[in-house]
Amino acid sequence: MRKTGTKGALSMLLAIDVGNSNTSVGLFDKDKALRFLASLDTDSRKTADQISIDLMNLFTLYHFSYKDVTGAILCSVVPPLNFMMEKALTRLLGKPPMVVGPGVKTGLNIRLTVQTQVGADIVADAVAALEKFTPPIITIDMGTATTIGVISEGRTYEGGLLLPGVNVSLEALSRRAAQLPDISLQHPKSLIGKNTEDCMRSGIVYGTAGMLDGIIDRVREEFPGREVSVVATGGNAPVIVRYCRNPILYDKFLLMDGLWTIYQKNR
Repeated sequence: MRKTGTKGALSMLLAIDVGNSNTSVGLFDKDKALRFLASLDTDSRKTADQISIDLMNLFTLYHFSYKDVTGAILCSVVPPLNFMMEKALTRLLGKPPMVVGPGVKTGLNIRLTVQTQVGADIVADAVAALEKFTPPIITIDMGTATTIGVISEGRTYEGGLLLPGVNVSLEALSRRAAQLPDISLQHPKSLIGKNTEDCMRSGIVYGTAGMLDGIIDRVREEFPGREVSVVATGGNAPVIVRYCRNPILYDKFLLMDGLWTIYQKNR
């Protein structure tokens, strides 16, 4: 965590990213310091009351008051949860959250055939990356899916690539092959595994790293003579990035910083 404290500060922003597996909840103070970043299970069956209680418990856990929150921004890739999440935040804070989507200013020029198809989380990643790097930029978000975005000059989101996430690949492997066990994502002991679990772990980690290296190299070819910055975020990124041969900056707070920036652009 970049900055923590036990006393609440006025003018706080609550930023929420609803992912397929986990929901990230961040609290910013007026100086853009992230006072806490927490993670909850994403459960589309939860009612607005249950979500409100979860959020209140987080504020209690980190010793802040939700009454000090003056605004909220919501980013979601799970449409069935959006209504309940908006209802919960409105009930808790007394006003509806800003929702990343059509009509919200991001400063991005999106070059997709259907602009609304770009995920709200990818938009937030791109906005944050543009605050920290000079284009061209490759963003890699490693969650349930691994999403790669490409940003060029003129704040243009060119598009990207969408792949199964590391855990999705592991689960598919163990489910579809009778003799392969369920394993967790961990650093492999060596490149060449000596038992089934080690072979699976080496395969998924080195395989994903090699795949990312190959994609980064090919995207670089789209920008001859230019230095391309690469930034990665998401729960699985810290394990994978260290095995990549390309220089990749891991930024745990990329998406949250993007939400903060989008909120400021639309105040």
